[in-house]
Amino acid sequence: MNNLYATDKLKSIYPGIKAFVEEELYPTELHLLKGDWEETEAILNAKREAVKALGLWAPYLSEEEGGLGLSMVEFGQISELLGTSVIGHYVFNCQAPDIGNIELLHQFASKEIRESWLKPLMDGEIRSCFGMTEPEFAGSNPVNMATTAIFEGDEIILNGHKWFTTAADGAAFCVVMAVTDPEADTYERASMILVPTDTPGFELVRNIPIMGDAGAGYFSHAEIRLNDCRVPAGHLIGKRGEGFRMAQMRLGPGRIHHCMRWIGICERAFDMMCRRAAERELGHGRMLGHQQTVQNWIAESRAEIDASRLMVLNAAAKMDAEGAKAARLEISTIKFYVADVLMKVLDRAIQVHGALGITDDTLLSFWYRHERGARIYDGPDEVHKASLAKAILKGYGL
Repeated sequence: MNNLYATDKLKSIYPGIKAFVEEELYPTELHLLKGDWEETEAILNAKREAVKALGLWAPYLSEEEGGLGLSMVEFGQISELLGTSVIGHYVFNCQAPDIGNIELLHQFASKEIRESWLKPLMDGEIRSCFGMTEPEFAGSNPVNMATTAIFEGDEIILNGHKWFTTAADGAAFCVVMAVTDPEADTYERASMILVPTDTPGFELVRNIPIMGDAGAGYFSHAEIRLNDCRVPAGHLIGKRGEGFRMAQMRLGPGRIHHCMRWIGICERAFDMMCRRAAERELGHGRMLGHQQTVQNWIAESRAEIDASRLMVLNAAAKMDAEGAKAARLEISTIKFYVADVLMKVLDRAIQVHGALGITDDTLLSFWYRHERGARIYDGPDEVHKASLAKAILKGYGL
């Protein structure tokens, strides 16, 4: 918790969440990652009930909806804390893609959708997924896609191919982005549609192996196909042709959520690196931490993590005060900067652990496999750098 951004509300809930994460989640992580999903899910659901009993459930939701009503700045600091555990966000019902879908449905969905799908999602009774990226097109630009949604009477018929649909395995529904108006302007061609995963024609092809790990359940990324998949016309989210605009609105808060989670990972990896440096003897009383290179890594990591946190909280504060659009450049900046810091810190921690670091006997290999995508998803680093540079150069008349 950063004292510059610590509100009274944050100070009151932070110690309880910290204690739960460290005492209830840390000891179970490695066991859960190595177990089968059914066993893991049962344990995680029990932890979720414990969180509800403590009154700490879904802190980003309003108090009326069963949450804690935190601002983006407040939740960002809780998100960092939850990010120190591989299961933290899931246990507190703050995980992607559900948190983004909750925000999307809350803002744009019909009353019927909110009652049938949003409420059980907020309560943690079901999970969801988000289908936008397609293997045939560059994923950083959602205006390019071949998935179609044709309105026919009181139904929508979907056909298409999606991948990296996170957590589709076991999800109750998918928010699918599809072309509904191919002749419209570029940014008005697509819409978002809620598709229950038990709909005939919704096919989960496979869980995609990520550096050899296909995962299961929530810990997976799926390839899916939509084959004449029919849903009621009322499953349209928002207005027809507003898919791109809603995707952008969904991504703004999502990038802050990701960045604060990455900082949490960095803090945990940093702690592991320092402990290893202080405890690993190289011989004759000479510890790993006595090596100047290791000391440099520790110093650089500390500075980079602290800088990342302040940058993200600054972006969150601007979003709270002025909205996501006003903070778009700050969000682009933190997206590529924090993603890079994440990979640097993880790589240094693995190196300090030596051969142990590349095994699954620590969390480092899991994070390295599954977080390397940080520099790719939600817009690759290069796209965000280009956006920031263009905005800067515009001020110089270019």
